[in-house]
Amino acid sequence: MIQTVIFDMDGVIVDTEPVHKYAYDQHFHELSIAVSEEMYASFTGNSTRNVFQKMKETFSLPHDVEDLILRKRHLFNEAFDTKPDLELIDGVLDLIKDFHQNEIQLIVASSASKSTIDKVFNRFELNQYFSHKVSGEDFPKSKPHPAIFLHAASLSVGLKQQCIVIEDSTNGIIAANEAGIFCIGYHSANSKHQDLSTANYIISDFREINYENLQSLKIE
Repeated sequence: MIQTVIFDMDGVIVDTEPVHKYAYDQHFHELSIAVSEEMYASFTGNSTRNVFQKMKETFSLPHDVEDLILRKRHLFNEAFDTKPDLELIDGVLDLIKDFHQNEIQLIVASSASKSTIDKVFNRFELNQYFSHKVSGEDFPKSKPHPAIFLHAASLSVGLKQQCIVIEDSTNGIIAANEAGIFCIGYHSANSKHQDLSTANYIISDFREINYENLQSLKIE
């Protein structure tokens, strides 16, 4: 029986990707570097620190990684606070409420910073539904490394075998696979360049799953 659902955040709970893309593009322009769409897509699921570590190496940037992170975070926060059309992913709030009402433990495990997770959760009043918020900034390696999901599973009220992950990125699905946790891949309009084929189950609409049919999945 499933006890815990571990949600990714960006692209699964809320679509902050356009805001991140805007902030990164602004920052890349300031740094006078050209980042291809393919390279940018490869960053999905990575923490900002890991992204800039790779960028520093790829483009021989002289800047300190921490300074790069702070500048991008400033650009993101500025856009986040002024963007009026930022909304939860269609159907996800009803799913969250359904799980919560049926006493499924909910944990978010996102590569986003703690401050970004808090911004999203406070704006959309999600704290009441989730027992834990796990940020990728607390781990030296980002997804596809499984550390974040292994830690999230360790916080579960049940066994790891009673957890599932909901992810929308190649890196996130690989991380869930490496952690040995059943993974539902969410395919959305924003999942471009993402390979969901190794997920155990794939959906394109959150209305395709609920508490009742979740329990029928053979996850062990």
